[in-house]
Amino acid sequence: MSLRCGIVGLPNVGKSTLFNAITAKQAEAANYPFCTIEPNVGTVLVPDERMQQIADVVKTPTLVPATLEIVDIAGLVKGASKGEGLGNQFLSHIREVDAIVHVVRCFEDDNIIHVEGRIDPADDIVTIETELMLADLDSMERRIDRLRKNARKDKELLLQLDVAEKIISGLSDGIPVRKIIETPEEQAIARQFFLLSSKPILFAANVAETDLPDGNHFTRKVAEIAEASGSKMLIISAKTEAEIAELPEEERPEFLESLGLHLSGLDRLIKTAYDLLGLQTYFTAGEKEVHAWTIRKGAAAPEAAGAIHSDFEKGFIRAEVMYYRDLIELGSEQKVKVAGKLRSEGKEYIVRDGDVIVFRFNV
Repeated sequence: MSLRCGIVGLPNVGKSTLFNAITAKQAEAANYPFCTIEPNVGTVLVPDERMQQIADVVKTPTLVPATLEIVDIAGLVKGASKGEGLGNQFLSHIREVDAIVHVVRCFEDDNIIHVEGRIDPADDIVTIETELMLADLDSMERRIDRLRKNARKDKELLLQLDVAEKIISGLSDGIPVRKIIETPEEQAIARQFFLLSSKPILFAANVAETDLPDGNHFTRKVAEIAEASGSKMLIISAKTEAEIAELPEEERPEFLESLGLHLSGLDRLIKTAYDLLGLQTYFTAGEKEVHAWTIRKGAAAPEAAGAIHSDFEKGFIRAEVMYYRDLIELGSEQKVKVAGKLRSEGKEYIVRDGDVIVFRFNV
């Protein structure tokens, strides 16, 4: 699976600057609202130092990292759910992403206007969340009459109707869908509705370079909101990330260290997004290539095999598994086998982050 994140926020909070920096694309970044009309889409490779270590052992020059797709969605404003600022058009782009990266302005700069005329991260967060919920409420109210009409003849639709009514009640009370839906069964049904406020949120508190790495009084408020809502938050400087993107690769570690950082904003964003969505990585490795595969934490071996191809999952027989660190330390698959650390696992095996796996299947 390829992770897809949508970058949202009010106009002029640094979304497009951040997008440009982490994807090396040139989305228009201007000091006025709605300069981004169509969403810009960039695909970045998920960095993982374990891949090269595995490749050195199996002696292949080819690495196939996991990927992250990032969608830069135009700035939203109050009334977006009703079409303000072309809001309906922009909101539709969020429905397709796995998670929302909400860029929140946590810097002061008189040369960059704020649509509300003040810097207030808490209020900005409320504005965006409210518009997502209002759009969901409108969507569900248009759906509910059809469900009520057809549910009398269809038991499955009756279950959808129950969940829909629960969602409408919660949204009407100002509760986002992610906090309304509780059981796995309800979550499965709610996914069919493609609701905006059901998406997990990662708050990216955009600060001036001088406020790296610890943030400021604005970011502390964002951190409180993130903790209270069960979301994730990271402190990032879009302007600084743009400067990092311009540096030669070999100069970046020293520059990051001078800022008190060990990882770039992209690396931290990916790490936080994986944690937010409960994702992990396993590897396949051989002379042809080392390939990283993204799966959910808790996935059993057949499901992990399905990340490669649905036939692998359907015809799953067993998984031959070793841990990447054992392979690196012992130096070859044969030595791992001799050491008794190459295991044959069945359908119940829960894949771990860092497993190196060969799947046996028959279709």
